[in-house]
Amino acid sequence: MTRYFLVLLLLPFSVFAQTFEQKMKAMPVANLENGVKLTFDEPKDLNSKPAKVIIYALPNGNTTAQTFGKKLAEGDDWHFDIQHIGAQTSFIRIQDKKLNYIVVYLENSLKSWPTWRRQTKNADSIILKIVENIYFKYRGLKPTIILNGHSGGGSFIFGFINSQPELPNYIERISFLDATYGYETEKHQRKLNNWLSKKAKSLQVISYNDSVVVYNGKPLVSPTGGTWYRSKLMARDLEASRLQETEDQFILQHKSASFILIKNPEAKIYHTVLVEKNGFIHSIFNGTKFANKNYLFWDKRAYENFILE
Repeated sequence: MTRYFLVLLLLPFSVFAQTFEQKMKAMPVANLENGVKLTFDEPKDLNSKPAKVIIYALPNGNTTAQTFGKKLAEGDDWHFDIQHIGAQTSFIRIQDKKLNYIVVYLENSLKSWPTWRRQTKNADSIILKIVENIYFKYRGLKPTIILNGHSGGGSFIFGFINSQPELPNYIERISFLDATYGYETEKHQRKLNNWLSKKAKSLQVISYNDSVVVYNGKPLVSPTGGTWYRSKLMARDLEASRLQETEDQFILQHKSASFILIKNPEAKIYHTVLVEKNGFIHSIFNGTKFANKNYLFWDKRAYENFILE
């Protein structure tokens, strides 16, 4: 047992949790060293079916409760209504009942994975241990791991990639939801290419053109620092070719890597909108038989009825 092994707080899990408050209280929590908090959203009927364990690294400035999402009441923080990972997870579970979909929310005390990595000694090694121990926790369910993150959550994923010579086989899918800020050719191209050459691997990247956005009189990102530039760089490095172009999007594909790049002629900020518009669902289902089944990416919320009050 390593010093980072997950010790869960033994919280009661009610299969009848119906409200947002009840759901938050019901989910087991692990508080680790260095200010890292893990919250486990398991199916209420968790059984022996194989598991897909989605490790979701939170975006900058958000709590786990805000990331899970709820119906807004008077006085609520607007952050509760921009991601709805909880409701999107419920939608996923209804669509694919043959698997256990488990989401592990990863939060840190600084509310920023890039800042946490800069200020924490051996940060990437700690990230590796966290992922390994989550995998070990569910080993009886023959789990595969999906690394997923929005915004600064992508930094957690890149920290995991940096932590070892090659990506392990138990990582099945990696999804970046407007989260490729930290991509570097020298550090990541070879490892991602080698990983994608293995059977049943998938890389999903969804970004929008943030390079044209002006906020408070200044460019939102530097010419090479935004996800539009970094995602296109990743696509070029992986030799992805244009598969399709629509009025709203470019779609690029190579091997098992998919890049959805949202055009932005009106120079709007779509950073959280692409998650809200079924982005999390699509990051899990794209490339499977469930892709665009009862939902469409960049369309109205398909999970509206699952949002808790």
